[in-house]
Amino acid sequence: FKAEAGNAAVGVEEISIIAGDESSQADLREGCARTAIECKNVNWARDLSNRPPNALTPAILAEFAESFAEELGLDCTIFGDEELDQHGMNGILSVSQGSSEEARLITLEYKHDNAKETLAIVGKGVTFDTGGISIKPGTDMHEMKYDMCGAAAVLGAMKCIGELKPEINVIGVVPSAENKTGSEAYVPGDIIRMYNGKTVEVHNTDAEGRMLLADALAYTEKTFKPDAIVDFATLTGAVVVSLGHYAAGVFSNDDSLVNELEIAADASGERVWPFPMWGDYARLVEGTHADLCNIGPRGEAGSITAACFLSNFIEHTRWAHVDIAGTAWGGKHISYLNSKHATGYGVR
Repeated sequence: FKAEAGNAAVGVEEISIIAGDESSQADLREGCARTAIECKNVNWARDLSNRPPNALTPAILAEFAESFAEELGLDCTIFGDEELDQHGMNGILSVSQGSSEEARLITLEYKHDNAKETLAIVGKGVTFDTGGISIKPGTDMHEMKYDMCGAAAVLGAMKCIGELKPEINVIGVVPSAENKTGSEAYVPGDIIRMYNGKTVEVHNTDAEGRMLLADALAYTEKTFKPDAIVDFATLTGAVVVSLGHYAAGVFSNDDSLVNELEIAADASGERVWPFPMWGDYARLVEGTHADLCNIGPRGEAGSITAACFLSNFIEHTRWAHVDIAGTAWGGKHISYLNSKHATGYGVR
């Protein structure tokens, strides 16, 4: 159903599907049941993302994950500040230290007896982002409750996987924190030693998502040794400049993984568009006083340099980064979506 231009979206209450013959009814029933589960969990991810920031701290986000993990039989592990410190996850802790709320690292494991491969999906979970000391303009800062839409995508997908039970092992990892301006907030000029031992010179505290993801990616690769890792993150405004609100940018160290993501994107209607990650871009995030700098030159290929930064925290695994800053919310003239609400992009 498509709404006419200028009119409200059509509210669909019932759908009837007519089978050509009885032999196809079993496949139709299975397909409809699978689609209903997917749609339910996309809506769950939307509802999670739409929660106000005072009702979705990192601790509350972890409680949501624990709740459905127990219901679906998924293994769930939650790290708080103490465990993050023990593991040397200073990237996550540095972002969180300006907030009175503790950070969390949420890990969910789905296992299937017939699985031959393991996929890891990682989602950025910044439950509110002021930009920290490098504070954002106030005009649209209320939208920064959506900076955890990557986490919503991963958690919604893990819910979906737990119900559909595909023959593959899947690890869902969500690093979560608030990026605020408290008296202990990290500041430009700080040098942070990350989980994998590399040092990062902070030039902009608003480039916080990559700090969380860097630790989470390195930890996921080392701990679970998956066959592939895909991360979802509302990472850069630059990707919105490139693609608007109608496709996510995809960046990868493996062309075949990009092809697989493009097939999934075409099948689901959640578009992706590949970007290059040439060495020229990677050199733009080399540090002056540390191994790396957490931003590249102002106004130059911001989404690409962010992805290049993340690539330093993957050693050898097939990996793709999906920048969903444009697709997580804000799409206009889409009849079934409100541009002021989250889309649930990534679950499908």
